[in-house]
Amino acid sequence: MNLGIDWGIIGPALIAGLLVLATHVPLGLQVLRKGIVFIDLAIAQIAGLGVIMADALGWEPQGWAVQAAAMAAAVAGALLMTWMERRWPDIQEALIGALFVLASSVGILLLAGNPHGGEHLKDLLVGQILWVTPGQLWAEAGLTAALLALWFGLGPRLGRVGFYLLFAVAVTASVQLVGVYLVFSSLIMPALAVRHAAARWQLPLAWVGGALAYALGLTLSAVLDLPSGAVVVLVMAGVCTGVAVGLSQRRAAT
Repeated sequence: MNLGIDWGIIGPALIAGLLVLATHVPLGLQVLRKGIVFIDLAIAQIAGLGVIMADALGWEPQGWAVQAAAMAAAVAGALLMTWMERRWPDIQEALIGALFVLASSVGILLLAGNPHGGEHLKDLLVGQILWVTPGQLWAEAGLTAALLALWFGLGPRLGRVGFYLLFAVAVTASVQLVGVYLVFSSLIMPALAVRHAAARWQLPLAWVGGALAYALGLTLSAVLDLPSGAVVVLVMAGVCTGVAVGLSQRRAAT
């Protein structure tokens, strides 16, 4: 057990988590209302496929070309899901799940001949939240501000296409910071936890619960010297379960 906590590493990682939560909590509440839970996994995996394809072409891992490839793949996936929702609304969730599996399988095939394929796949799923750079944080902060301005400024006027495109941009940026698992957890778990809360309290409660999970999870992973992404996911599940139980008991009592 390592009792020494390096806040020079944990601090930026916590900021990255809070930035992810800032956009993913309101998006998650909307996703839950629409009943399209798998959209986050599918978009994240499609964006990751763009990164894998760029890597297979030999592009610089942190270069703008890779970011553009990830964004283009995610936007294409978002537009496809918009069309599917219009064409087959009754089986939309199943189609989104199928897209996730297809993107995952293509990614595995592209990495099959790469000697570092397993490491790349692990980084994509679990992420490297402890190694975020100041440049990544500043870029994410600027993008987060822009996305929140659009979300709260336009609201329903975004429409179906606007929602999917905004979602694609948010997920593409987040998955390269924290990985697919944390992106999905940040989107769905806080939203699930507060579904029985009054509408005006859902957003702040979900933000606070998610922030607490990131803070506790990152600290615990440092103390126990365990993979941060996996620990934060487990802690978030515990925190959000506690919030959900507390809200259910309060609802029953009143």
